[in-house]
Amino acid sequence: MSKNHTARGLEEINHEVIACRRCPRLVAWREQIATEKVKRYVDDTYWGKAVPGFGDSKQVKLLIMGLAPAAHGANRTGRMFTGDRSGDWLYRALFKAGFANQPESTQRDDGLSLSQTYISAVCRCAPPDNKPLPIEMIRCQDYLLAEWTLLRPPAGPLNVIIALGKIAFDATLKLDPPSGKKPAFGHGVLVTLPSGVLLIGSYHPSQQNTFTGRLTEPMFDAIFETAKTCIQAKM
Repeated sequence: MSKNHTARGLEEINHEVIACRRCPRLVAWREQIATEKVKRYVDDTYWGKAVPGFGDSKQVKLLIMGLAPAAHGANRTGRMFTGDRSGDWLYRALFKAGFANQPESTQRDDGLSLSQTYISAVCRCAPPDNKPLPIEMIRCQDYLLAEWTLLRPPAGPLNVIIALGKIAFDATLKLDPPSGKKPAFGHGVLVTLPSGVLLIGSYHPSQQNTFTGRLTEPMFDAIFETAKTCIQAKM
């Protein structure tokens, strides 16, 4: 599969994502948040739609799998992990590992670009209390499957998936189920999927994890160094 074919395919998926209204609860919530806003962003124009994937669509060696957009992060800015504390951690780690050209991600036109990296999510709309319902994740699964079909070996260039949190880890296993006992999620867990792609589990860089010290910056950085080492070994 050519780089241009992959890029066109991902662009088509993203157009479908942006137009998606499959989940009435999520549509109502994302639009309510975009109208009500919060005081610190009262002058911002919120995105208020499903959030498309983001990254280097021509040569995706690393896929970051998140859970869902944050109400006042990606639901506001329209770009994955942009404009919130989780994104601060993610893009800083990507920058240090050489996958991003800058450590900050504040808005869609801030000059950020990723190298060999693409960011997706299990659920594309901001859910109430950051908790999508099982049926909502099932409805979103079509988009993940479409991305996986484009990126997975041998047709696609993907080498590594970093799953941020247990839900993202389990959703990734459904895309490419290993035989035998299902691997258990944990920070730093490594699973070689049947396709040959390396799945790496990581605690999500949520404030709940980073403020409590469950996830530290060196712990998070080590995940991306492992991904980098794997990608370099396959070049």
